[in-house]
Amino acid sequence: MSTLAEVEILAAANEEVLTREALDLVARLHRELNPRRRELLERRHERQAELDGGALPRFLPETKDVRDADWRVAEAPADLRDRRCEITGPVDRKMMINALNSGARVFMADYEDACSPRWENIVEGQRNVTDAVRREISLETPDKTYRLNEEIATLLIRPRGWHLPERHALVDEEPVSASLFDFGLHMARNAREQLERGSGPYFYLPKLESHLEARLWADAFALAEEELSLPSGTIRCTVLIETILAAFEMEEILYELRDWGCALNAGRWDYIFSAIKKFRARDWVLPDRAQVTMTVPFMRAYTELLVRSCHGRGAHAIGGMAAFIPSRKDAEANEIALAKVREDKERESGDGFDGSWVAHPDLVPACTEVFDGVLGARPNQLERLREEVVPEEAALLSIPDTPGEITDAGVRTNVSVGVRYLDSWLHGVGAAAIDNLMEDAEARSP
Repeated sequence: MSTLAEVEILAAANEEVLTREALDLVARLHRELNPRRRELLERRHERQAELDGGALPRFLPETKDVRDADWRVAEAPADLRDRRCEITGPVDRKMMINALNSGARVFMADYEDACSPRWENIVEGQRNVTDAVRREISLETPDKTYRLNEEIATLLIRPRGWHLPERHALVDEEPVSASLFDFGLHMARNAREQLERGSGPYFYLPKLESHLEARLWADAFALAEEELSLPSGTIRCTVLIETILAAFEMEEILYELRDWGCALNAGRWDYIFSAIKKFRARDWVLPDRAQVTMTVPFMRAYTELLVRSCHGRGAHAIGGMAAFIPSRKDAEANEIALAKVREDKERESGDGFDGSWVAHPDLVPACTEVFDGVLGARPNQLERLREEVVPEEAALLSIPDTPGEITDAGVRTNVSVGVRYLDSWLHGVGAAAIDNLMEDAEARSP
């Protein structure tokens, strides 16, 4: 145990990473914002009790003026205008180099679902990110030397969600928010360097359940910019709409973060899990996971509304994850899976999305090719306003209309994948290839 600046560290304290400037920022963020974070987490419990009691989410009448008003988010910087293919992965050194070199336009370095939150993973991840920002990241193995190419993806960071604490770091004897810990360390260590290199501090924000939680992030951004003497609006962000409650507040979330050029992402797997969790008291049982595709009614309504909400406000709409992991041993299975990936990306690009996610470098060419076919030389398709899409509460809640069946094989698969993933996570690996799919934690609040 040691005290660095005003933060007490209950683990090995790497002072190269945990600098005074970084920890001072973390401490200030915590003291000014954590009381409201706790209030918002309590509100999550209250909303769950309301849902358990029979209430259903709806478009908020108190924010109708925001939905009706004429406003737009800040324009994206040059290196975030073309996002036709994005790749994601943990802050592991080798995976970061491969992702940055993958040919994707954007790489989201993940402290959240794809990162088992061991202290050493978080601290080493901060060091890896800092090295990547300075283009100093490399890795020597007995088989290969890993170094960055001349052209690399634009770097975005996903901190952990509001519900998670960092129990190894205390301020005033209280665990620091993991979100503020990840965000504060990155800002203090890398923001100026990123700006000097023609980019900036860009973030993916996970697990939001309301526009009030987005407002808390807006206050964190403003405070960090002030503390570090950065111009207002330096930070840029993308919010994952991966909870069904957030789907009813997409425009409000964009509005709260408009000064930071907010975009939205369709976080499909977590969104399905959110529907299961939030409506646990209802007899809304989904079929086998493989049958809950993006074309079932409630998922279709959510993704189309996301594009409309974004493009009407000048914001990018980013599609969901292609989780397939290619096999070097089964070319026939690869071709079948790649055909499904292309079909998925064709649907997204046809619906107006500006780009999409993949989990493996070998999927980058397929995703890029599909979006190239729609975008051509254009960086995005923000002009596709999708005004024909009508926001409907009933459509977002059409979960019982999901076709399919529950099978013994599907239940066995769920149990098998769950046990194998838990074993991986406990061994410190947060992104695990299981049955040729990338599985991650989909961490949730209790």
